[in-house]
Amino acid sequence: MHHALIAHAIVSDDDRIADADGRFPDALRNEADWKQFQAALDAAALTLVGRASHEAAPNTKRRRRLILSHRVRGLVEDGEGWWFNAADMPLGEALARLLPEGGTVAVPGGQAVFDLVGPAGFAEFHLARAHGVRLSGGRGLFSACEQGAAAADLLAAGGLVPGPAELIDPDAPVSLTVWRRP
Repeated sequence: MHHALIAHAIVSDDDRIADADGRFPDALRNEADWKQFQAALDAAALTLVGRASHEAAPNTKRRRRLILSHRVRGLVEDGEGWWFNAADMPLGEALARLLPEGGTVAVPGGQAVFDLVGPAGFAEFHLARAHGVRLSGGRGLFSACEQGAAAADLLAAGGLVPGPAELIDPDAPVSLTVWRRP
């Protein structure tokens, strides 16, 4: 069984995914990125998301969702998805229980989820960037970004190699770079 974890995020020029209040800011909202992101979530067998991200974006499409939270014990199902506490069970075990045949796991984050998996744990990382946007004091893609580490350096150190940056919205401008395991 193989679980391909494929991350999806849009960041500011300073590698932030949220503002200083922890909210996803309008400056990072982009229709071209959103369409690609939604298609990837639709194609995945499972979505791995943090509690705050889950609460900010309810599961209206009824996708199969694994929600990281310290508020539960182990692996618990409710009407919204599966809730998972990584302190009680390794992520690989939770994935094996939910996807015994393997499959693609879309990982839209947030930071706690990206840190849990770590750059070395992703098969791919689809990193969109909203050029010209800075979110000083905001939440970093990885917690290390808040200490000055660049997301690109962390992904490279995790063994991922960037493909060419594709301008997906020239008006915004927003580019997308897909980092893959060679």
